[in-house]
Amino acid sequence: MPHELNLILIGPPGAGKGTQADRLREDFRMPFISTGDMLRANVKDGTELGRQAKVHMDAGELVPDELIVAMADQRLEQDDTRDGFILDGFPRTVPQAQALDDQMARHGRRITGVLLLEVPDEEIVRRIAGRRVCVKGGHNYHVDYDPPKNPGVCDQDGSRLIQRDDDQPEVVENRLKVYHAQTSPLVDFYDTRGLLRRIDGTRTPAQVHDHIRAVIATLRLEDDV
Repeated sequence: MPHELNLILIGPPGAGKGTQADRLREDFRMPFISTGDMLRANVKDGTELGRQAKVHMDAGELVPDELIVAMADQRLEQDDTRDGFILDGFPRTVPQAQALDDQMARHGRRITGVLLLEVPDEEIVRRIAGRRVCVKGGHNYHVDYDPPKNPGVCDQDGSRLIQRDDDQPEVVENRLKVYHAQTSPLVDFYDTRGLLRRIDGTRTPAQVHDHIRAVIATLRLEDDV
């Protein structure tokens, strides 16, 4: 029987976690679990946890750790996670990581590895702030990596291209500050436990994918020792 593969993806917004998670999900046939997905599913299904979370969300407040932890505990008990999973957005803080450790231990499981996609802040700002979307069909472009044929005009429907408010440089920079404040202690937490693996996120998606697969192969070998 192959060992279960329980991975956590960490990285700043725009580092390419979603792209890599999609590839890993295809490679290993295991679920990709994000905090946002858990929240939306619980709210949509009207669970007790979802109702409690919705009160905070409607008030514009952060959902408390204990609710997120409880949702994760329920999600990781579902059958599709038996052979492994990929977590994104959880844990976000050291207390959440400690709670996850406790959850896993109760079920005789553990985290296999934590993959940190490293991309410099200036590259993240360039990636996100360069995004453009057309006002009519929502088609996406990037001023550097995937520009339209005519500046400011959608190739497909001729409508105007805009920059989303969330993609403004100052907004991105603030999101990065929050990320670093929350995640730096988390990186240290997993690094001291020998679980952290650093991935160069500035490479092409294919190169990043190859690096991650090599890291996973090494993790599995170490697990067999």
